[in-house]
Parts: sequence; structure tokens; C-alpha cells
Amino acid sequence: MRRFLIDTDTASDDAVAIVMALQHPDVHVEALTVVAGNVGLDQAVQNALYTVELCGKETPVYAGRAQPIMRTLETAQSIHGHDGMGDCGLPLHGRTPATGRGVDVIVDTILGSPGEVTLVCLGPLSNVAAAVLRAPEITEAVERVVIMGGTGVHGPGNVSAMAEFNFWADPEAAAIVTASGMPLEFVGWDISITSAIVTQERHDAMLAIGTPLARFGVDIAQAVRRFALEHGMEGDDLPDPIAMAHAIDPSVAEISRLNVKVMFGDGGQRGVMEVDRMGFVGGEPNVDIVTHYPSDHFFELLFDAYRT
Repeated sequence: MRRFLIDTDTASDDAVAIVMALQHPDVHVEALTVVAGNVGLDQAVQNALYTVELCGKETPVYAGRAQPIMRTLETAQSIHGHDGMGDCGLPLHGRTPATGRGVDVIVDTILGSPGEVTLVCLGPLSNVAAAVLRAPEITEAVERVVIMGGTGVHGPGNVSAMAEFNFWADPEAAAIVTASGMPLEFVGWDISITSAIVTQERHDAMLAIGTPLARFGVDIAQAVRRFALEHGMEGDDLPDPIAMAHAIDPSVAEISRLNVKVMFGDGGQRGVMEVDRMGFVGGEPNVDIVTHYPSDHFFELLFDAYRT
């Protein structure tokens, strides 16, 4: 069993990614650590707890940072709904997270099993950056770090012309993690919009599966789906699930190893990835960037999770 630790700002696509990991027969999820991002921390914790409960698991959920490391929180509730789960009427309240702090859990889990833990990051990197600053030795002890973030090599951004939301929400944290020396694998929003679009045909196929998990995945995506269709897309996209697919099965991905920095500050550069494709900067390559993930394989993994 591979050991995953998932850091999440749980909204609709995060929840689907969590389902994929919890339902996969070869993956054991050690814990979920929660960070503010798509929604505030308390709501993200409740969303994570509900998702774990729906899957019939007892995976512990820990609250992490409620704010970015150097700025105030700006959420994506205008996209995901007020509760982050499409405002579809789920009882997302009243559950109690595990005792402990998310940043401590990241450090303790990785150092407790050196070389064995894959850290999958689905939200802003506030928790992870804080963990790196607290215990830099985790950078060499973690097996893999799969991050849904940035815009890879294709662009565009989804919160500004060039920036993706997770990096934009806490660009200082993204810059710290990118420069940390961790074994980083980035799956950008550009991969989601090329390989993880829920067309009408795929939407209907999800409904036809008929399980509670499939219905859950469809229902919580409705706010994002309306937004996507209104903005000319063929359907909602699934950035966190395709990052999870790569975490589960990286064998089918096309990857470029490149030198990457994340810009911080404000204005148009906020959260933008500076990718040195031509070697002009001269820095050592520090990130494996997924440049393509097969759409058919992704949806096969997703539908398998819904069928279990």
C-alpha cells in the first residue's frame, strides 16, 4: 500500500480527488490536513470530514492554517458556491476534526516514515510552506510531492491572465515550496482544461453509474459547471482530481523537468510561474511539470472510484 498525505482546501473538485484516493485499492491515506483557500478553514474542514464519512473511512482530518503566510485570505466561493460544495444542500456542519495542527501532522508524518510518504497538495501551499520553514529536513524525507498548481507550460491562468488560483492565493508559500528542494511534480490548471473537462457525455456517464459517490461528484460540481458553461467551456474541469490521478498513476504522464520559480507580490505577476524552458536563467531544473495526462486514463480512474 502506498502512503498518501493529502493537503486540501476542500471544495468540490478537492472532494472528488479525495474520493479517488480513499477508494483506490493500492493507496492508504494517512491523513487529510486542511488549509484555507477555496473556502475558509472551518468550512473546508467540514467538507473534508463529510467526504471521508461518505466514503465510509476513518481517515483523520486536521485543521491547518486559516490564512496565507503573509497576506489575508481571498476565497473562490464565487466559483464553488458559498459552502464550496455547490450549495446543493449537504449537511456540512457539526463534525469534529482530529486533535492536532495540520502543519505538525505534515512534519510528523513525513519524518516518521522517511522515503515512504507521497504528499498530495490540492490547495494553496500555506501549510506546506510552514512545514518546510519549521522542519527543513522534510524536504529530503518525503518520497514525492504532487502539487495541483500553476499553469504548467501551456497557460492561461484561471484567476488572472497568467496565474492559477492556488499559487495566486498564497504566492509567497508557493515560492518557498518551489525553492525548497522537495521532489516536486506540478500538475497545472492547463492540464485540467485539456484533459479533465466533464463534457455532457461524461456528465451523463457519471449519472449512469448510479452510486452515491457518483451522484455526490455530480451534485457538488454544479456551481462550477454553471460557471464554466457560462464562460464558453464544454463543461466543468477537474484540476484536483487529475492531479490525484497523476499521484496514483504517473506512468502515463508526459513530463518535462524544468527550472521554475513562482512570482510573488501584487499585480499581474502575483502567483505566476516563471518557467525557464530555454535555459536562459541557468538554474538547475527543480520541478517535474506534467505537460500531458491522457484524458481517457484519467476518467477511467475517476469512474472506477465512483463504482466502488
